[in-house]
Amino acid sequence: MAKATLYLEDGTELTGESFGSTGEAIGEIVFNTGMTGYQEILTDPSYYGQFVVMTYPLIGNYGVNLKDFESVKPKVFGFIVREYAESPSHFESVMNIDQFLKEHNILGIAGIDTRMLTRKIRTKGTMKALLTTKEMNKEEAMKRLKAPLQRNQVPQVSIPSPITLPGKGYHVVLVDYGYKQGIVRELLERQCKVSIVPHNTSIQEIESLHPDGVLLSNGPGDPKDVPWAIPMIQGLIENNIPLFGICLGHQLFALANGADTKKMKFGHRGSNHPVKDLVTNRIVITSQNHGYTVTKESLEQCPLTITHIAINDGTVEGLAHHTAPAFSVQYHPEASPGPFDSRYLFDQFIEKIHASKEEKKNA
Repeated sequence: MAKATLYLEDGTELTGESFGSTGEAIGEIVFNTGMTGYQEILTDPSYYGQFVVMTYPLIGNYGVNLKDFESVKPKVFGFIVREYAESPSHFESVMNIDQFLKEHNILGIAGIDTRMLTRKIRTKGTMKALLTTKEMNKEEAMKRLKAPLQRNQVPQVSIPSPITLPGKGYHVVLVDYGYKQGIVRELLERQCKVSIVPHNTSIQEIESLHPDGVLLSNGPGDPKDVPWAIPMIQGLIENNIPLFGICLGHQLFALANGADTKKMKFGHRGSNHPVKDLVTNRIVITSQNHGYTVTKESLEQCPLTITHIAINDGTVEGLAHHTAPAFSVQYHPEASPGPFDSRYLFDQFIEKIHASKEEKKNA
């Protein structure tokens, strides 16, 4: 059995079985509580730069297929599981999880107590971690973990140039901060023409595309590392262009309206997070993946209303602009993986586009 070692910046050292690629990687360690959906998690660009601990003990039992990708290739830096399935069973499987990680040069470690590791992260918060298959003593590992983690992650996952997907309906510009295919799928199901543009696209460039609406995608890292997005979002609001923000897009929407964000202790990552819709008073179960949140106190002087809150900790999960046709949610209405309780938000976005066009027609 090949060996891998995981070092945390608090001094924790865990040795387990290596699977996937070999070598060394440093990233932020986080955990995900989903029982399924590991392929979507591995390929979600929001996990760029992170080691993901899966709390469910058996991962890989249905293999890897060709249709459940959220991006072209995996974005995680490391994958940590209690046990992985070497012989998956599913009619769509084309390889096992070990082969998949090897193919994309991603390190994995199995055979460690992932529940204990999760409790440690919940107690101490997310922290830097080093995963290696090389011989290394603890002193050397701790020395390497003193270096700061990579910032400015969005440019690493955003497309370099625009692409357009045809549709007969409204024209939606999707600003790519690390978008998931699930978002595009939901828009295409509603017959939208979708133009996907890079993270640093200006308001002038977006307006030249004559969009009916703009969607700000999810993505990795600290929203304050994407300051160039703020004037673009402010321009969209000033020009009353219908706007929908998801996850990182939600945080950027808040910053553009004068609110503030902060890093959470260990974030929300999983497919079973309850959220209350303050408009309808209903509870929905949501898919989430974020380590930052919009602070409630910063919203007091902003032109924004809180529309959704997290049941577990009361954090802000949704916002709506007082006058502009703009709103956002912190969670993932496209799921992938997760429940489809919140798909209706894409319909609300289309309704806002329709109402905006009718208003302009009658003006």
